[in-house]
Amino acid sequence: MQSQLKLLRQMTVSGTFNTLKSSNLISWKSTGRLQQTIAGCIEKSGKTLHSGEVSKVKIFPGFAGEGRYFKFQSKSVPASIDFAKVSPLCTTLCKDGVRVRTVEHLLSALEAKGVDNCKIEIENQDCDSQEVEVPILDGSACAWLEAIEKVGVKEALDQHGNNGEKVAPYLNEPVHVWRNDSFIAAFPSPKVRITCGVHFPKVESMRNAGLIKGGSLENALVCSISDGWLNPSLRFPDEPCRHKVLDLIGDLSLFAQNGTQGLPVAHIVAFKGGHALHIDFARHLLGTI
Repeated sequence: MQSQLKLLRQMTVSGTFNTLKSSNLISWKSTGRLQQTIAGCIEKSGKTLHSGEVSKVKIFPGFAGEGRYFKFQSKSVPASIDFAKVSPLCTTLCKDGVRVRTVEHLLSALEAKGVDNCKIEIENQDCDSQEVEVPILDGSACAWLEAIEKVGVKEALDQHGNNGEKVAPYLNEPVHVWRNDSFIAAFPSPKVRITCGVHFPKVESMRNAGLIKGGSLENALVCSISDGWLNPSLRFPDEPCRHKVLDLIGDLSLFAQNGTQGLPVAHIVAFKGGHALHIDFARHLLGTI
């Protein structure tokens, strides 16, 4: 009964009752922690991966229960699975005509560092465009992680000065989703575990489709069949696999609702995963596909 009362308090924020979406596959349980936000403001600018243009991101502290959301001009786009769309080689959020592309690395860093609530303002060079893209930076989440660590995190309060308990989705039974020869399977576990296998296709088709215009040796891992890795030495022997785990965490962070944890507490096994498969998996957990 006590845990149910705690969950009820978590779902009541700023006088509004927010019901956590659920299904028989997951149970929302207390993490024993309070919701967090960043303790200062973060600003990063850089070239975007697909359009090749420069964009600027500013991240501000958020209220408890607000969750993570993007702000472009006067429109808000929640970092929620409800607004995720299938997009070539990235995750895109769409709402009210606005499209925010390549959100996965930034969201992965925020999820990993426990930044449950924040406002993410994004600006593009093209002021008339309704499509914006998060800068790719060095191609990893390292710069985002360092920026979060520099400003720190703090307890998030709602507009009335109240904190909010942080809950997480726990998997109740084994599940799996498939796309051709790719799959994600997950099994109940007392803590988050991720096992990943990768296989990367050639990139010529990506360039022919007008994508990765901003890709370079400074922000991507490039491998030649004849010459091997064209980049400087990899930071880790399994760096390509780690990158896919980074994408997976960022995409599954969209499972978060009202400042909850997004990443399901489970042992997740992914092979040849991609953004579309990750989104399918999250929606399967909610019973929406």
